[in-house]
Amino acid sequence: AGMLSAEPVAIFNGKDLEGWKVPKENKWWTAKEGVLVGVNDEKKKGSILWTEKEYTDFVFEGEFRYEGKIDSGVFLRVEREQIQIGISGSLKVDMTCSPYIAGKGYPKKAEVADILKEGEWNKIRIAVKGGNYKVWLAGKEVMDYTSETAVEKGPIGLQVHPGKEMKVEFRAMTVEE
Repeated sequence: AGMLSAEPVAIFNGKDLEGWKVPKENKWWTAKEGVLVGVNDEKKKGSILWTEKEYTDFVFEGEFRYEGKIDSGVFLRVEREQIQIGISGSLKVDMTCSPYIAGKGYPKKAEVADILKEGEWNKIRIAVKGGNYKVWLAGKEVMDYTSETAVEKGPIGLQVHPGKEMKVEFRAMTVEE
């Protein structure tokens, strides 16, 4: 028996937030012309937009765009495990594609300085298998880390970080299980 291969499934339809757990009084997330936009509210409370569906092992692919000092990321099954997008609030440096693990901080830094294009669309691919996280940016593998605190199953989340005036955009997001 060969490996089961699933086709990538779109998790964002480009026109609304169907398939996502939309926060009550949603001030953060809008869908327009194929782009999912996360912007902080006036109180800068921040928000995490979670998929309704939960995943065990998966490959997330999508494109993101931002400018300036934003702090975002893709959460992997649980809030304490994420792949960073933008500037780390604690380290004050861009840690895009690096894992952030609550209690550990950033155990490994992805080398993306020569690949990441601020203000343009960047293609990210995150392969999650058990506790192993592998990340590609623009087709190049930039990070491989195994977390000891990973959980087996959970949703995927997108972040608008509290306390920051920021905007992040996502598009063309798919998940292959």
